[in-house]
Amino acid sequence: MNLLLVLAYLFFLGSVFGWLLELFFRKFFSGSNPEHKWINPGFCVGPYLPLYGSGLCILYLLAVGGTRWGLEASTAGRALLFLGMAVSMTLIEYIAGLISVKCFKVRLWDYSQCWGNIQGLICPLFSFFWAVLGALYYFFIHPRILNALAWLSRNLAFSFFIGFFFGVFVIDVVYSANVLARLKKFADENGVIVRYEDLKAHIRSVRERASQRVYFFLAFQSDRPLAEHLREARQALEEIRDKRAKRKG
Repeated sequence: MNLLLVLAYLFFLGSVFGWLLELFFRKFFSGSNPEHKWINPGFCVGPYLPLYGSGLCILYLLAVGGTRWGLEASTAGRALLFLGMAVSMTLIEYIAGLISVKCFKVRLWDYSQCWGNIQGLICPLFSFFWAVLGALYYFFIHPRILNALAWLSRNLAFSFFIGFFFGVFVIDVVYSANVLARLKKFADENGVIVRYEDLKAHIRSVRERASQRVYFFLAFQSDRPLAEHLREARQALEEIRDKRAKRKG
């Protein structure tokens, strides 16, 4: 199959399954969600995370390259391959996080409490997780993906479904970029960095207290202006920081 079509399939699969992974991680393991509620992860509305889609494409290319370069023939070669996967995924995570913070003044995740973190965007712990995921991909997923791609090559009608996915994805990105632009405007005017997940959690709690419907996918859907929620979320965060400072004092 054409490499571009292969990568399109992989981007779709990685984005969707990565979204599911993050969904359950934030529900049951994330310290930023003490109430263990279902949270739609990422900046898009739909059930996909482009970071994981791009990551799966990179893992696929590295695995194929490792086979061609003979790295799978030795333990040292495989270790080098897994290290390359971890570094590549960490680099993708850092670039995506840096763009969101520097260009849009929005922090999509925060590793500031993790040891050895760099700008709260990457840290050794999650780089280790990327290495583990890379190894799991190589041993358990990559062979099956090759079989899946062979099936897809014989059932090209599935390409129409992939085209539909990318059509919806592009519309979603445009909508989400418009939300990010509004958040950036507020951040520039107030000299702050907007914490994306905290803002979504704030809007959800406000609607719950008012016995209003909570929108899982349209997390920013509200009867009140977004800027008003931003001011309230900022004030709530400052109050939490003041309380922590008093406790330390």
